Amino acid sequence: MRSITIGESTFSCQPDETVLDTLLRENVKVSYGCRQGLCQACMMRSLDTPPPVSAQSGLKDTLQKQKYFLACVCHPEQDMTIALPNQQGSSVEAVVVKKQRLTPDIVHLVLEYQAPFEFFAGQFVNLKRTDGLIRSYSIANIPHHKNTLEFHIRRLPNGQFSSWVYDELELGAQLSVSEAQGSCHYLPGRAEQPLLLIGTGSGLAPLYGIIADALAQEHSGPIHLFHGSRDVNGLYMIDEMRELAGKFANVHYTSCLSGEESDSGHVRGRAHDVALSSIETLNGWRVFLCGHPEMVNQTKKMAFMKGASMADIYTDAFHVMQENK
Repeated sequence: MRSITIGESTFSCQPDETVLDTLLRENVKVSYGCRQGLCQACMMRSLDTPPPVSAQSGLKDTLQKQKYFLACVCHPEQDMTIALPNQQGSSVEAVVVKKQRLTPDIVHLVLEYQAPFEFFAGQFVNLKRTDGLIRSYSIANIPHHKNTLEFHIRRLPNGQFSSWVYDELELGAQLSVSEAQGSCHYLPGRAEQPLLLIGTGSGLAPLYGIIADALAQEHSGPIHLFHGSRDVNGLYMIDEMRELAGKFANVHYTSCLSGEESDSGHVRGRAHDVALSSIETLNGWRVFLCGHPEMVNQTKKMAFMKGASMADIYTDAFHVMQENK
């Protein structure tokens, strides 16, 4: 008999029960649907021990790496401490150590933390200021010994948090950082697989981190990044990306302008249109899409139609109306 701990409660899981059976028997309110591991409505996360491999069937590899599993088909092999996908774990305190304008509307923010903190480049966290206001932003760097987190924060019209970061946040200020979330990040294991990354605006942040992670993991397959904006003020880190492409033979960078005539090496057109028209098939490719929700959703369908497996398409949509990212 195994024990299942969720929050402050611990329950005994009978030998013939799944995790979902145990929670429902104990009147814990959880989402579920088919109870056959197909709809994924009962997806949860183990906070300690790895879940059975059979309980992760059908989940993206990035979710498996984070120990997500399907409760309806999970017969525990050992005691488990679990959490629902929307449950926040512990947060860490971080201090602002750098703030630099990348464009007229985008700030490069660097936070330093001391407590242990695990993340993948490309995931997102919730940043909370002292009065409780919270916003979500994607991580633009890989973990390293400096214990820092980097963000590209775009100032939004009437954006309470982003305007505060842009205009008022000072070096030395403290922010609370939630645990890292999201499955849009790189995982090693298929080093020769072609990667396609498409982003708009500050959607470059997670993509830049993902590329850095792939190169650190010695990814040998071609890496194609298409970054787009309506005007040249929305593009940034152009020199850095061109330098990276010059340093690594497998890295290819294309900057795109959709709202004005192209110049200085920029391509005219929307980033996703330019990207998909330049690649004959996406069969066998891994695709990362970050930025405006309309672009992300449309390109996800187009990439699938062009041969990419849904399991190999990773997305991070920036919902501007909620001032996220």
